[in-house]
Amino acid sequence: MGHKANPYGFRLGVNKEWRSLWYAKKNLGKYLAEDKKIRDSLTEKIGRAGLSDVKIERSPNLKITVSVGRPGMVIGRGGAGLAELQEFLTKKVGSKVDIVVSEVRNPELSARLVGEEIVRSILRRIQVKRIMHQMAEKVMGRGAKGVKIIVSGVIGGPSSIHRTEKIIRGSIPGQTLRSNIDFARNTAYTSYGTLGIKVWIYLGETGS
Repeated sequence: MGHKANPYGFRLGVNKEWRSLWYAKKNLGKYLAEDKKIRDSLTEKIGRAGLSDVKIERSPNLKITVSVGRPGMVIGRGGAGLAELQEFLTKKVGSKVDIVVSEVRNPELSARLVGEEIVRSILRRIQVKRIMHQMAEKVMGRGAKGVKIIVSGVIGGPSSIHRTEKIIRGSIPGQTLRSNIDFARNTAYTSYGTLGIKVWIYLGETGS
């Protein structure tokens, strides 16, 4: 399999769950737009807390489960941060929102968080190849069975041309449905151009 199919969507119903857990015969477009607004708002509001995943349920109230690497930054002292976030989202969507905060115990095994760390390093002007090697070693050191990182764009700065850097450690069985692969896309907006980052992390086979 090439890079045409999203590894997450390819495994839905096998070892991956839908991130929007609801069904609607009517108002489908409205709910989809609302889900996107919620995800974008959460990324803007608590992205610094290491936002890894957002799951949205509508049964019957709107329940949002956020997975973050640093839950203390979201909850705040005495739950003040969580109450503020709840109020913020309630105003955004115009209905009551229940928020559940879940901790990501191994941020190095979350493809989204690994990609965000690469973005931050690129914006600090750290050499791209170097940070790719460092992150790959961290991921493998946490027990992953494989990792692949691809960075594309004007990697060498404003005086260079577009190119792609790729690094692979271990194995990434892209065609095997039972393989548990976490995948994420991130984007680094630099002063000299936009860099795209893709991260695959192979966590083993389902049930292993």
